[in-house]
Amino acid sequence: MKDASTLTQRTALDPRLQSLQRWLEGDLGFGDYRLAPASADASFRRYFRITRAGHDPVIVMDAPPGKEDVGPYLRVATMLQQFGVNAPRVLERSVQEGFLLLTDLGTTMYLPELAKPGRADPLYGDAITALVQIQARGTEAARTLPPYDEKLLRFEMSLFPDWLLQRHLRLELSGAESRVLDDAIDALVANALEQPQVFVHRDYHSRNLMVCPGANPGILDFQDAVCGGLTYDLVSLFRDSYIAWPQERVVGWALQFRRAAAAAGLETGRDDAQFLRWFDLMGVQRHLKVGGIFARLWHRDGKPGYLADIPRTLEYAVGSCARHLDFRALGELIRQRVLPAVTACLSEAAAAG
Repeated sequence: MKDASTLTQRTALDPRLQSLQRWLEGDLGFGDYRLAPASADASFRRYFRITRAGHDPVIVMDAPPGKEDVGPYLRVATMLQQFGVNAPRVLERSVQEGFLLLTDLGTTMYLPELAKPGRADPLYGDAITALVQIQARGTEAARTLPPYDEKLLRFEMSLFPDWLLQRHLRLELSGAESRVLDDAIDALVANALEQPQVFVHRDYHSRNLMVCPGANPGILDFQDAVCGGLTYDLVSLFRDSYIAWPQERVVGWALQFRRAAAAAGLETGRDDAQFLRWFDLMGVQRHLKVGGIFARLWHRDGKPGYLADIPRTLEYAVGSCARHLDFRALGELIRQRVLPAVTACLSEAAAAG
């Protein structure tokens, strides 16, 4: 039986939820069960947790056909299982309807746990170990993934001027400022393509890693995996849009990864300096993209919750640019023109209620 206290009214107005319940009850034979939202998602996917007496909880994914394709999720889930890391297993599927029944990795997300005293080093240590395992064991699998190539890199960075600067901030760059951004994008593409190309999760951060004692971390939201630069997932992990750390700690963790990756047989650059430049500049690429995505989530998808994370994301870019002479002009452009406009926009929204 459905959880009437939380979902009955929603079901009447939600044809997808009605279809999901018909699949669970008619095709899978679920009887007395409770269905509750499990997590938010920046895409059109939704997740619900199912609890039943005498059974372990499970997760059901709702991926509306025409808006989401479960095919990549199924392929990458199989790969991660083969690599020996902890990702949800697919228990049942209806590809045509866009429903998947998955094992449940629990409710303890990395993000709140990282803020607790003494937790960051062991949790990040596990995440580094898993990431090295994915990259080292995923060499062949990575070649079957979509390439994180120049076309995709440039498209992603175009979200920054198109959605953040123009659509969200109404900010027009001068000719000189546009050239600074264009030249930086050229160099960021070259940096990404220069790196060893590996299996890239693409969203390997604190909201997609679950604390799973004995099999840590549990890894979620991997369906957009590509074959791309060595440091991309590392940047996602340590220059996370949702939590910030002092530079010296980030460098220490990044070099911890480099040592582990090299020991696993991965190419990690000629020295620490080259590796850290790769890491910094890959971060700038990601931060430009993410700033654009957060603005697009509001203006296109009606999801304002990510706007408050834009300042932290852009401050990462400013810090990384400041460490590299050839990127200081971009860092100053963001610091002087973009960040003040973002702050003003957030203040206006807060004042408006």
